[in-house]
Amino acid sequence: MADEDTTRERILWTATGLFQRQGYHATGLNQVLADAKAPKGSLYFHFPRGKEQLAAAAIAHGGTELGETICVALTAAEGPVDGLAAVGRILGAMLTDSGFRAGCPVATVALDAAGDSEPIRAASDGVYSAWGSALAGRLDDWGVPERQRESLATMVIAALEGALLLARVRHDLAPLHEVTERLG
Repeated sequence: MADEDTTRERILWTATGLFQRQGYHATGLNQVLADAKAPKGSLYFHFPRGKEQLAAAAIAHGGTELGETICVALTAAEGPVDGLAAVGRILGAMLTDSGFRAGCPVATVALDAAGDSEPIRAASDGVYSAWGSALAGRLDDWGVPERQRESLATMVIAALEGALLLARVRHDLAPLHEVTERLG
């Protein structure tokens, strides 16, 4: 059982990184298996519905991991300015550490396949909803009125996703810095 769990985790980690860098259509299952050093039958054993199921699981996995990292930073922040600056640093480090190849673990796949795949759309929506709820909770802690929290959280996530995309395309963190400074 432990070997099966290890193989599943290896496939999932590998797929998460590949989808994050390459998107849905450019990532092949043979590439996932080769990079994960996993036997071919293991993919369909762990993900019997194939690539679409694997992508949805990778979105949930990568999105949850990034969300947890962001939540830790927001919890440690004394206010929204510090919190947004910390999130900008996390996203900037993700970009620079990958040579500007790794975008958001959700958006890269969602832009590529959410329009055609309900499981991918639902996984993406689930992650974004979780991020929004966590941010709204922190905005509550910072004294933002209840009527503003949800829309402000949506705006922050949308602005950060846009800034992340621009920074990735430009190979320049300036869009992230500009957005975090303006929103703060």
